[in-house]
Amino acid sequence: MNFKPLVTALAVALSAGCAQAQAVNLNLAGASPGGLWSLVGVGLDRVAKAADPASVVTYQSTGGGFANIGLLSSHRVDLGLAHDAEATVALAGTAPFREPIENLRAIGYLYNWAPMHFFLDRGVAEQYGIDSLDDIATSGAPLRIGINRPGNITSDLALFMLAEAGVTEEALAANGGQLVRAGSSEQAELMQDGRLDMITNGIFVLHSSFRAVDENSDVVLLEVPEAVIEATNAQYGTGRMIIPGGSYSNQPNDVASSALGALLLTHDQLSDEVAHTITAALIEHLDEMRAVHSSMGDLTVELLATPSVIPFHPGAAAAYREAGLLAE
Repeated sequence: MNFKPLVTALAVALSAGCAQAQAVNLNLAGASPGGLWSLVGVGLDRVAKAADPASVVTYQSTGGGFANIGLLSSHRVDLGLAHDAEATVALAGTAPFREPIENLRAIGYLYNWAPMHFFLDRGVAEQYGIDSLDDIATSGAPLRIGINRPGNITSDLALFMLAEAGVTEEALAANGGQLVRAGSSEQAELMQDGRLDMITNGIFVLHSSFRAVDENSDVVLLEVPEAVIEATNAQYGTGRMIIPGGSYSNQPNDVASSALGALLLTHDQLSDEVAHTITAALIEHLDEMRAVHSSMGDLTVELLATPSVIPFHPGAAAAYREAGLLAE
């Protein structure tokens, strides 16, 4: 009896089994401790361990998406989180980057439901007849508008969207208003103390910071002109999202806005095998990621496999094709 074919077949089978059970040891660049992205890190570690208990994904606190792109492009981390808008800026090589970043690769989309919100004090809105962003430019209102700190993508988006609606820093100053740079929690406090008339941010509907604003300040959610949404999405790779009517106290109608999404990224030097392993683990154990926070509950394998501004890593693309989620 010729045992050679049998031995060869057994070796191939054992090799395949080992490949499927491969443990990974990866580091993930996220953002500040305690935020949603740190929970995403927990979720990714659970996903990896569900596929192989020996796997480890170590979360690394950073300054956020722009910093993560820099770490990835220089191969100092294996994985990183970034907004689609941040990735678009990196591809273009505009500030804060000195040149286009071309070695990023996507593992998957994690969410695309963080719309830009523009809350205005209701008394000011009624006094000056402001219902929409583009009303501000012609209202003459001396608005003190809070935007996030420089280096935060929501600050860039707020400035761009306001400018598209005809609201510039110079125009505000001419009316006696100003832009105030402050983080989201600071903006909420300044609004409550009457030191801001309007705040902006891009985050989930009914996020705790927005609930605090809605509960502690009398505000309205401004409409965003469709032309502003289209221009923003074309510039930053963001998407269009509806904030359902009734989400906030003084918001009877649906409000459309541009929405940020978050990508799980790597670089082009990560091996196809490792990229395939972590992607296949995400597909199979996505419940581990959904369970980390209620805001991740709508994550699906279809969204995970949605093409973005960054091309998929070949290993990730192969895993999606094998799962029937990506066309050949």
